[in-house]
Amino acid sequence: MSMTLNKSLLALALVTLALQAQAHRPWMVPSSSLVDAKDPWVTVDAAISEGLFDIDHQPLKLDALVITGPDGARVQPENAVTGRLRSVFDVRLAKPGTYKAAIVTPSVMASYTLNGEMKRWRGSEEAFAKEIPAGAQDVKATRQLSRLETFFSATTTSEAVFKPSGVGLEFVPLTHPNDLRAGEKATWRFLIDGKPAANQAFSLVAGGVRYRGVLGEIRQSTDANGDISFVLPAPGMYYLSSNWPAAAPAVAGQPAPAPARRLSYSATLEVLPQ
Repeated sequence: MSMTLNKSLLALALVTLALQAQAHRPWMVPSSSLVDAKDPWVTVDAAISEGLFDIDHQPLKLDALVITGPDGARVQPENAVTGRLRSVFDVRLAKPGTYKAAIVTPSVMASYTLNGEMKRWRGSEEAFAKEIPAGAQDVKATRQLSRLETFFSATTTSEAVFKPSGVGLEFVPLTHPNDLRAGEKATWRFLIDGKPAANQAFSLVAGGVRYRGVLGEIRQSTDANGDISFVLPAPGMYYLSSNWPAAAPAVAGQPAPAPARRLSYSATLEVLPQ
């Protein structure tokens, strides 16, 4: 086998491993993070994909989509379409400032024993109270809250959309996410239920993994105040993700214990050239 073919196979293997490492991530990507026009609009792609920002798996459901404008008012998406591999919606940026598109999803995962048989269940908190049989034994439940966001601004940036709700894992950027520049320092804050998320680990991955052949993941953690300052890498669209609590160490021969609560946060951010 030639050296060229060996290199090609190695590159293919690296791409495959990189894509597997980021399998099935939900994301929303705006056409632009900062729009300066007389009649500003953005178009947002939304999907769940195996390759980061690749349209290769299934569309992201928009049922729970909430768009918040610079004045705190809710903005309705326009021309929303869900196709075979992605969803798409438009947002008219009628007022100057920063907008947030968010999908917040609470859910419950449970297991129980009924008539000697192990059962598993997943659904909403309301359905959990109604659908678990009265005779169920050894009921174990994990409450989950996932938050998916992206941000875009018209003409100028503003801060109102970053006011935390005080529920779950939240991202409060001290450096505005629509003014991130490669080679410059950014300061971010993470909160859990409105309080500093100390030593909270997060991941930052640039799009274009399929062309790099390596994931290129950047991992950082906050300080005791839930803050982190670091120099931003090269320009591009990035995927920010964080989970709480951290995974418990594996114990040989024992299943991993399920926490009573899981929180996750993810967002798409654009880093502009300097």
